[in-house]
Amino acid sequence: MKLQRIQRLSQIISTVLYNGYFPGLWMGVIYQGVLKYIPCPGLNCYSCPAALLSCPIGALQLTIAYGKFHIPLYIAGFVSFIGAIVGRMVCGWACPFGLLQDIAYKIRSPKISVPHRIQQMRYIILIFGVILFALIKQEPWFCKMLCPAGTLEAGFPIIALNAYLHEQIGVLFIIKVGFLVLFCIWMVVSKRPFCRVFCPLGTLYSFFNRISLITLTFDASKCSRCGLCFKTCPMELSVQNGGTLSTQCIRCLRCMRCPEGAVRIVWRSTVPCTTQRRLHSPSGEAIQRCVTVKN
Repeated sequence: MKLQRIQRLSQIISTVLYNGYFPGLWMGVIYQGVLKYIPCPGLNCYSCPAALLSCPIGALQLTIAYGKFHIPLYIAGFVSFIGAIVGRMVCGWACPFGLLQDIAYKIRSPKISVPHRIQQMRYIILIFGVILFALIKQEPWFCKMLCPAGTLEAGFPIIALNAYLHEQIGVLFIIKVGFLVLFCIWMVVSKRPFCRVFCPLGTLYSFFNRISLITLTFDASKCSRCGLCFKTCPMELSVQNGGTLSTQCIRCLRCMRCPEGAVRIVWRSTVPCTTQRRLHSPSGEAIQRCVTVKN
């Protein structure tokens, strides 16, 4: 429980740090200072009146769409640097939209699992919604048409704080609001649906999960198969089925509540490997897992 409280505190602090331009909240303007050249590790909209940092997905799309900003390698390097060290850990510890989903799921309601098959949709969103459509449409298409985080963090505040924009509300904004409402309902009944099905930033980080320097190990000899790891995991992964190396693992470390101590967080150079097993994670992906066993 203590670790979970630390995680929640980390989520709250990072959200406040990303959105520390408080004058924007009552002036209704977007911060344009030097800090906007720095990408935000988590998903946080550039156009939020309080945002100090830029959104890496938005910056990537602008580069693809307009081709005149010399930052594609900078954005790629930023995401790669973080991913190579912690994998998707940002999603679990420092993402405002992840925090919203964790809180929404606590609302009492019937609960349903996110089907494994549709979780592969995140790759389609990344390839088509972020990359190809930005290139074809010559605009940040994902941010403009789909992103519910942008609607919540930027759309509502900007319109609320600028009366002259009220008359410009059109069909597109109404559609985006409907899209946000659908996701908000889904967040209440399912664990982190946006992260698992839709988020392009989390998908980029996920490519580094199996090679990141900070990783999780699972000692199969200690596992009692109590199922606690699956019950507490916000991504509905089971460590005994390769969850610690899944591209869906957000390194929230809740599985370390294992009463047998079967899960540990380690620096990759210290990971022991005595047996290689080919498994299928709950998300349906085949993985090579390094399993620690007693001789």
